[in-house]
Amino acid sequence: MKDTYFENKIAVVTGAGGTLCSEIAIQLSLLGTKVYLIGRTEEKLVKTAEKIQALGGAPAVIHACDVTDQAAIEALAAIVDADGGCDFLVNGAGGNNVKAMPTITKYDPRELTGELPEGDRGLYDIDMDAFRSVLDINTMGTVIPTMAFAKQMIKKGGGSVINFASMNTYCPLTRCFAYAMSKAAVSNLTQSFAAYYAPAKVRINAIAPGFMVNERSKAYLGTVEDGLTKRGESVIGHTPMGRFGQAGDLIGCVKWLLDDRAAGFVTGITVPVDGGFLTLGGV
Repeated sequence: MKDTYFENKIAVVTGAGGTLCSEIAIQLSLLGTKVYLIGRTEEKLVKTAEKIQALGGAPAVIHACDVTDQAAIEALAAIVDADGGCDFLVNGAGGNNVKAMPTITKYDPRELTGELPEGDRGLYDIDMDAFRSVLDINTMGTVIPTMAFAKQMIKKGGGSVINFASMNTYCPLTRCFAYAMSKAAVSNLTQSFAAYYAPAKVRINAIAPGFMVNERSKAYLGTVEDGLTKRGESVIGHTPMGRFGQAGDLIGCVKWLLDDRAAGFVTGITVPVDGGFLTLGGV
């Protein structure tokens, strides 16, 4: 018998132009869910919508906006509400900024005297505006959509939210100060919002992807097939499954967390999907 649970539901997926959330949006659409594709770059959202159309998925709606812009998200929420209201929210928008990252992994006295080698950047040389922007997109970019679309879930008698945490949630990687700080906050927020919204039957959980393949990761980690950078070798050496993750590796967990039949008593957790990365202590 065909499973129709996801049919005629409405999902809002932020970051839907990215590698991971575009695949999530596609797979939800193939299950019969109407998906609102949200992101800052319309061109990327169009590509996701075209893939959905080519595969014969349920209709997708493109809406380009900044998830940290409360007025823009509330305007979007009004559109979704008029369409029947949100059942599922995937808060996938987020990211890092190289300007918020030093190039060195530990303090060097030369960073205070301006004597670091050309091209090197210490903690005291990072762009604090970029630092704040990372915190904003990863934290407020989760808070604002959740508050907007949880209202609709409450009216509908329940719903499910998935946030995006990271391996940085558990232990910060070198150089990723703003990103790690914000992703730790996402996990904490997932717990506190889960407790708050539980009486309304709105479940809120998070996924913490391991090191996943995308164009940016290929640039600084390399690939197992074509050769790894030094940092990539460190990651793979710390990953028992011996590979980077693919977007499709997240789908089973996403479907489980969204489905009240399978995860109806699950809220406030962060699920690592990491190839075993967290099982190794490095010694």
